[in-house]
Amino acid sequence: QSHFVESGGGLVQPGGSLRLSCAASGFTLESFAVGWFHQAPGKERELVSCINSAGLKTHFADSVKGRFTISRDNTENTVWLQMNSLKPEDTGVYFCASTYYCNQYVSRTEYENWGQGTQVTVSS
Repeated sequence: QSHFVESGGGLVQPGGSLRLSCAASGFTLESFAVGWFHQAPGKERELVSCINSAGLKTHFADSVKGRFTISRDNTENTVWLQMNSLKPEDTGVYFCASTYYCNQYVSRTEYENWGQGTQVTVSS
């Protein structure tokens, strides 16, 4: 079954960094855009960032601009989210999923191959 496997989460102090990995399993990633979503406790899953299939176009939510970067290596079937200057409000579960286009107008329902997520906790 096609899905993503997320990893790299953990507990970090405010101002710290984490690098999340999103590995495609059961399918080839090169034809798809990939999005990273953040689900804070008790809230809906929201798009944090996405990257198009070639890695040439990216999008970031206003809340993470200047702090997060996204990258991919299609030969490794993997997408990464580098998270710097982390804040307590970044706490939550991070998921990745695939779609066809990378922009803020793509609905969450248009994403597929969701993984189980990785927990990020930002706390002192």
